Amino acid sequence: QVQLVESGGGLVQAGGSLRLSCAASGRAFRNYAMGWFRQAPGKEREFVAAINWSGYSTYYTDSVDGRFTISRDNAKNTVYLQMNSLKPEDTAVYYCAAAMGAVIQTLLEKYDYWGQGTQVTVSS
Repeated sequence: QVQLVESGGGLVQAGGSLRLSCAASGRAFRNYAMGWFRQAPGKEREFVAAINWSGYSTYYTDSVDGRFTISRDNAKNTVYLQMNSLKPEDTAVYYCAAAMGAVIQTLLEKYDYWGQGTQVTVSS
């Protein structure tokens, strides 16, 4: 069992930055690939970024590639999403998720545990 708690969301102007954190409970954090998803009002939940168990491999959706950086600190049981050059279209609830295994996953159904979400609002 893994419990995930996101933090760091808020209101920011377009072009600004935020860093989201996801704190995980449990000793087996290293055994999970981690991902970030987001869901805007009236939209489907979509994949944003993922990182494998070691932090060596990452993957991003095209709309955030070059602006967002996912990282993890296994010693702290924490995964981060650094968001730069934010756009109004990035406005959404952002969810941290954990997928059992070392391989990066991009499909929502592959993730076993989810955080409660944190709101990110980007104003123009």
